Formats: sequence, structure tokens, C-alpha cells
Amino acid sequence: MNDRKLLFIYNTHAGRERISSQLADVIDVFTKHGYLVSAYPTQRAGDARTAVQEREEGYSLVVCSGGDGTLDEVVSGMMESPEQLPIGMIPAGSTNDFCQSIGIPTDLVEAAKVAVSGRSFHCDVGILNQSYFVYVAGFGLFTDVSYQTPQDMKNLLGRAAYLLEGIKKLSDVGSYHLKISYQDRIIEDDFIYGMVTNSLSVGGLKNITGEMVEFNDGLFEVTLIKYPKNMIELSTIITMLLGRDVDNEYIFHFKTAQLTVDSRKKVAWTLDGEFGGFYKHTEIMVKREGVVIRIP
Repeated sequence: MNDRKLLFIYNTHAGRERISSQLADVIDVFTKHGYLVSAYPTQRAGDARTAVQEREEGYSLVVCSGGDGTLDEVVSGMMESPEQLPIGMIPAGSTNDFCQSIGIPTDLVEAAKVAVSGRSFHCDVGILNQSYFVYVAGFGLFTDVSYQTPQDMKNLLGRAAYLLEGIKKLSDVGSYHLKISYQDRIIEDDFIYGMVTNSLSVGGLKNITGEMVEFNDGLFEVTLIKYPKNMIELSTIITMLLGRDVDNEYIFHFKTAQLTVDSRKKVAWTLDGEFGGFYKHTEIMVKREGVVIRIP
């Protein structure tokens, strides 16, 4: 008799609807490992977060399947819950940056096995003002790509969707004049892009977040790209990014546990690929080992 309860939250529309075709196999894995499964298919944005927050007592594990946005909702809901439970992840989105970074199998059934029998890893969580994020908070060029790219385009093109949507914006590069404070330093300049990350890849691009990334060190990696004065500088910046050169005269790169970003005009942020709000003053910090993730 199964006496352990598992809450399974899944987005049926993520990543070419991958989870739909293997749903029975995934639930079979859970059942064979002794879990009584409650399955919850999300219907709209925010459902996963609400499902975690309003879950009944007695669950011992939460597993989510979808893209990075689904994971973000589940982690946010868990952070706002009085009882912290381990989270298993089954990557079924178009990029799944974070799952790839921590070694979750891309095969859905194998990922399900990790969710129920893997080891528990205490992972850092980011906080931007009052919102949580798992692996990236960003602003500027490319950051609206994920939440402005239609879902069917994400599913059809995968990683290429992010790149194609971004390339269309290169002819209209905007900038923000920002004052960024961290530790005992202040940077003030014009920037076209910035991201605070805890991942080995963003938008499917690996190693763009720098070297020696650790997921439980209490530090996030910060990358800031200065506004290019001309098209030659813009071309140079793109070449450096594609070559994973993130520490040069055009790009600031550093690690920190906390920073503030101030601007005269509101800055649009994206959190884990979803819209995260407009702010003139932004405070970002790391909640060290804030959530428990099941990993191989």
C-alpha cells in the first residue's frame, strides 16, 4: 500500500507537449516507488504556484514538469509555504536551462526516477524585490525574448526561437543608464543588457554565465553589457558573447550575494524567462540553500 503522497504538477503545453505522450509512464515510476500520486495539470499562468501554496497536508514530495517558468512557479510557491518539501523536476520545456545545469536527465522517465530516488541538494534561490527566481533575472536586450516568443514558436524552434526573436531587435537597441551597487563598489554606465544568474546556460547558450558556477555557494554571477557606441562595437560584443568571453572592456562580470540597481526610468525585468515587473529601484539577493532539489 502506498503511504507517501506525491503532488505532480505539469504543464501539458510545454515543449511540443512532451509530457502528454509519456504521462502514464511517468506516473508509473512514481507509483512503483511507493507514492500515492495527485496529478495537477496547469491551466493558466500562476496555477503551479497556487497548487504548491494551497496543497493539503501530508505530501512528502512535489514534482513538476514543464519549462523553466513552471519550475519558477513551483519554487516560488514553496518559498512562500510554511512547510518546505523537496522538489523533483522533469524537464519538458523548450530550453530547460536550469535542469541541464544541474544534470537532470532529458529523458522524462529517467528524470522521474531521479525525482523519486535521487539525492537531495540544497540550492540557492534568488530574490528580486519581493519575487523569487531560480536561475536568471535579466533586463534589456533579449530579456523579453522568452515571454514575447509565442508558445508554438518556442515548441517548434526550441533554442533557435530565442535567438531568432532577439536578432530581430538588434536594429533597435535600447539602453538603460544605471547605477549598480554591490559589496563596496559602484558601477554607473549605459547598459543594453544585464543578468544575474545561477546556471551554466541561459537561453540554451552554455558557459555564457562565466566559469566556476556553483549552485549552493550563496553567490550569483552578474553579467552587464555596456551600450555600444557604434555597430562595430556591437558586432564585437556579439562575437565575444558567442565566444563565451564575458570579462572584457565591454562586459562587466562578477560574483556577489547582493546588489542594487537604480535607474531614472523603470526597468523591465524577466525572471526565469517570464515577465518580472518594472522597477526604478531593484534589490537582488541570494537566499543560500533556500530550496531542496532532487538531483542524480
